[in-house]
Amino acid sequence: MGMLTLAPEVEVLARFGRALADPIRCQLLLALRETPRHPSELAEAIGVSRSRLSNHLACLRDCGLVVAVPDGRRTRYELADARLGQALDALRTAVVAVESDRTCAAAETEGCC
Repeated sequence: MGMLTLAPEVEVLARFGRALADPIRCQLLLALRETPRHPSELAEAIGVSRSRLSNHLACLRDCGLVVAVPDGRRTRYELADARLGQALDALRTAVVAVESDRTCAAAETEGCC
């Protein structure tokens, strides 16, 4: 049996979906949609430890959704493309408009992007 090859656009959407599958990563993306931030600001804003935050930021970097930008002796994180913020807004609005009183069945995810 041959291995399934995904079209590039399908692969990109699958990575985006895997990134959104985790509530902490969703919070990070929504926070970065507002403005670029340093890790300490992000950890405080979403209420997670720096080490946990670091793992999620690494995942989002590996998925190509955020970039780390040197900022003096610190690193600032921002969305890799401003259109990601627009996509998050559109997706959030569309999902809420469809059925705000329903929740998705819990799905097990393996690893990260």
